[in-house]
Amino acid sequence: MLMLVSAPVAAQDLLARQAPVDRRMRAVDTLALKTVIERESLQNPASQLYEDWDNTYAHKQTELPDSFRISLKNFCMPTTSRVITSEMGMRKLGRMRRMHKGLDVKVYIGDTIRAAFSGKVRVKRYEARGYGKFLVIRHPNGLETIYGHMSDWLVDENETVKAGQPIGLGGNTGRSTGSHLHFETRLCGVALNPALLFDFVNQDVTADYYMFRKSNYEDESVAVNKTIRLEGAPEETENVEEQKEIAESEVRQYTETRYHKVKSGETLYGIAKRRGVTVEQLCKLNHLTRDVKVRPGQILRYS
Repeated sequence: MLMLVSAPVAAQDLLARQAPVDRRMRAVDTLALKTVIERESLQNPASQLYEDWDNTYAHKQTELPDSFRISLKNFCMPTTSRVITSEMGMRKLGRMRRMHKGLDVKVYIGDTIRAAFSGKVRVKRYEARGYGKFLVIRHPNGLETIYGHMSDWLVDENETVKAGQPIGLGGNTGRSTGSHLHFETRLCGVALNPALLFDFVNQDVTADYYMFRKSNYEDESVAVNKTIRLEGAPEETENVEEQKEIAESEVRQYTETRYHKVKSGETLYGIAKRRGVTVEQLCKLNHLTRDVKVRPGQILRYS
């Protein structure tokens, strides 16, 4: 009888001692599962919206959901510039009108362009009569972002990137009349007005989430443009000398910070000669020694 009583008690004691271990293991399993899910979501971002992963096209329209909540958390502004030079909407070019499907943000050649959200690079290409050197990144929140007219790329197709990671350099390539970043946000290939999501003037997102609704997103796009024109226009100054000082400051910014992306076979001497600087200048700006071997893809500042 004693053994019949003591056995269940011992078993209960054993279960009691195991319980905290089981809880800790569940916590470990949950963390491991979360890590796996995050890794898979970056390997195939927004798979619930897109049927394929194709590097051949910049964008194509697929079936839009009637509504979709887009998370804007864990973002990074693609550039620190606050100057919008052209909004999304219809443009008049001579006698023709065409749709401008993104925002143009003033940047200078060599300025750092960063990924707006974590994701995976789907397209890296040069388009002479369009985007110039551009990237398309697909994100787990459902968006694809496009970065156009860059002078160079810093990432490759199918590469996973983090929000805020440098992905390219500002430029004036393709169909462009001056250095700027052409920035698009698309859902299932359909262009959404970036101004609904990003506030470049205040360097922030407009909210934690944007609720896309197929029935009224075009009206929202028109409305936000009107708001920007009424409230976001910078005050003009009548002081000509002040305007001149601002312009000269912008020119100094442009001329003082330029970068070179190292190509295969290049040396410090060859880069210095090509960029019109000395090897000593390159070494000083990049904290290098003269005998160092630069590697393809390395970004060097040369002014």
